[in-house]
Amino acid sequence: MADHQKIHPVHHDAEAPPPPPTAPLVPPGTSKSDNGDPAVEQYRPFRRTIPVIHSKPPKRRSCCCKCFCWTTLLLFLIIIIIGIIAAIVYFVFQPKIPKYSVDSLQITQFSLNGVSLYATFNVNITATNPNKKIGVYYENGSKITVLYTGTELCQGSLPVFYQGHRNTTVMDVALTGQTQNATVMLQSLQADQQAGLGIPLDLRVRVPVRIKLGSLKLMKWKFLGRCNLVVDSLVTNNVVSIKSSSCKFKFRL
Repeated sequence: MADHQKIHPVHHDAEAPPPPPTAPLVPPGTSKSDNGDPAVEQYRPFRRTIPVIHSKPPKRRSCCCKCFCWTTLLLFLIIIIIGIIAAIVYFVFQPKIPKYSVDSLQITQFSLNGVSLYATFNVNITATNPNKKIGVYYENGSKITVLYTGTELCQGSLPVFYQGHRNTTVMDVALTGQTQNATVMLQSLQADQQAGLGIPLDLRVRVPVRIKLGSLKLMKWKFLGRCNLVVDSLVTNNVVSIKSSSCKFKFRL
């Protein structure tokens, strides 16, 4: 008879120490302390990475732009200063443009020698300064010219003098000239004279002047004048009758 294997039940001792664990005591996702003990799981907040965008450095203004800005500012200041000065002069001195008129015209020579025309005129001009506090210096370099249909007949110059406040001066100016190839022009003059419509003459004046404000003498200006005259005839040794006269005057630096 075969021996039967006996199975002896294993009795656990309650007081015996428990068997060593077979699985690690530190759960996944935890870390150990320096002493080897499991550390409490720390909360790590979620941080989103934001790309840093660097702003472009400001553009530097070029030297030309700065020069333009300063030049514009300077011109603006100069305009303001000139405006202030002009306003002061206007309200203090109340400037008025002098008045001029051609009173008479006398021809002492108007003859044709070959194809050249020789002319000598005496022009009587009245200049009136209506200003109370402004005087006018008429200086060297003036020119007065008489033309017919754009052709110069004679020329001369105004006298050099100072015209005071509220002064009226009468000037007798002699004009002389020589015109080459004047045959055709004389024929046109005769036609106008026979038609009885009058002879148109253009009298131009250019005078350098200086304005005196009180005791202050200003810079030199150019006084420009132009008179359109219509006379009855151009006869030697005769006072010409002026049928109509219109004049315009202006100052220019």
